[in-house]
Amino acid sequence: MVGAVPDAAQTLGVPASIRLVLADDHAVVRSALRMLLDAEQDMQVLAEAGDVDSVVRDVREHHPDVLVLDLNMPGGPSLKAIPQIAAASPATGIVVLTMQAEPAFARQAMQAGVEGYILKEAADSELVKAVRLAAQRKTYLQPELGARLVAEREGDPNALSGREIEILRLIALGHTNGAIADRLFLGVRTVETHRANIQEKMRFAKRSDLVRYALRRGLLEGQDD
Repeated sequence: MVGAVPDAAQTLGVPASIRLVLADDHAVVRSALRMLLDAEQDMQVLAEAGDVDSVVRDVREHHPDVLVLDLNMPGGPSLKAIPQIAAASPATGIVVLTMQAEPAFARQAMQAGVEGYILKEAADSELVKAVRLAAQRKTYLQPELGARLVAEREGDPNALSGREIEILRLIALGHTNGAIADRLFLGVRTVETHRANIQEKMRFAKRSDLVRYALRRGLLEGQDD
């Protein structure tokens, strides 16, 4: 039976049809992702990278069908490296797997040319699907993030990301940008950017507006920060 040949070949050790490189700075995460992907009969992990330079080198060497890429790795922002990665292997589809749930990051990644964007918390249910689509150079955005992007474009006040809500709450509690940065392990400029985005989305001009909104949403209840 001609249709049964690919499956039989895979069981005999013929390389899988979707060849991957994994990029994450945590070895434990890479190991878990490798187990998840290697369990699929049509997928094969060729290499693992823990920093941006290694990613570019491995992609140039292996020319994988798909690169699974974390956004936060040593060697510089992964987003800025995407053009270099694409130049090294134009046929490689890129799936971003990250903890960055803010719609702005997803939008920037998609604009940079990645095929997929999903959160690490959903890797077990979303990654395989995203990889298969990326191998066909089709896009996949985790549904929850897609809904946030749509809401953001439509000016929905509820489009604030989890991080933005967290920062809004701390602002309402009276913390300075510097104190928020220390508390959340962020740069002060990052906090300032989030604060500006919050005010733009919510159309708030003053801190008192943020405080009133936080009170209405119950963000300050039971908080003793």
